[in-house]
Amino acid sequence: MRIALVQQHATHDKADNIARGLRAFDAAARAGAQVVAFAELAFEPFYPQNPAGPGSLAQAETVPGPLTDAFAAKAREHGVVCILNLFERDGDRTFDCSPVIDADGSLLGRTRMIHITEYACFHEQGYYAPGDTGAPVYRTKAGTIGVAICYDRHYPEFMRALALGGADLVVVPQAGSVGEWPEGLYEAEMRVAAFQNGYYVALCNRVGKEEKLTFAGESFVCGPDGTVVARARLGTDEILYADIDFARNAESNARRLFLRDRRPELYGGWLSR
Repeated sequence: MRIALVQQHATHDKADNIARGLRAFDAAARAGAQVVAFAELAFEPFYPQNPAGPGSLAQAETVPGPLTDAFAAKAREHGVVCILNLFERDGDRTFDCSPVIDADGSLLGRTRMIHITEYACFHEQGYYAPGDTGAPVYRTKAGTIGVAICYDRHYPEFMRALALGGADLVVVPQAGSVGEWPEGLYEAEMRVAAFQNGYYVALCNRVGKEEKLTFAGESFVCGPDGTVVARARLGTDEILYADIDFARNAESNARRLFLRDRRPELYGGWLSR
C-alpha cells in the first residue's frame, strides 16, 4: 500500500492553503496513494504561537464542516482515505482534531488530542480542551488506522492503546519546529513506538517560517522493525510517499513476542495513577 504525507507551509490565506492541499491530494492520488495525510493545523497558521484571545473561537470550525466536506469529495472522487487535522469548534469548546475520511467519502470519526501542553510559542491550553474521544482506531478501506496528534505521541500508553485497538498504521500530525528538541529525538521516539507496538508510524510535520516559529518538515515513515522507510527534506514543501506492507506487522517482534507476553494484571494500576 502507498501512503502520502503532504508537507506544506500555511499562511493566513486559509482558502489558498486549502486549495494547495486539494491539489496535493489530487497529485498523491494520481501517484497511487491509498492514504493521504496532512500535518497539524495544515490549512491555517499555527495559532498557539501566541496566547489565545477573545477571537480564538471564531477561528475554529465544525466537524463535519466546509473543510471536511471539501476533502470528503476528493476522497470519494479518487477512492482514497484521508486524515486531516484542524482547529475544531463543538459548541463552546474547541479541540485539536483529526477527522478520518474513508475512501467512499464517509466521515468515520474524529480523534481529538487528549494531552494539552503549555509553554513558550505552544500556548495550547488556551485553544484546546482536552480531547474526549480516547484512542480510536478506524477500519478504513486501506487498513486499520489510528491517529496520535502531536503531543499525544509523547505518551507511550497512548501509543500502546492504539496497538491494542488493532492499528496497523498510526498517523501523527505534528507541528515541530526547527531546534525544538535535540536532533533526532522525535524520530527516535517514533521508531521505538513502531518497534514496541508492531505497526507503521507516519509522522507528517508542518513546514515553513511563521510569526515566531520555523517548522522543520522532515516528515517520515518508519516500519514495525523501527527502521525509517521514507523521509522528507528539511524546510521544503513536498509530498512524501512510502510503500508499506502490513504483513510485516505480523512478523514483528512486538506482534510475535512483546504484545503476547504482556502482564497487564500486574502493572495496569500503575498506568492509572
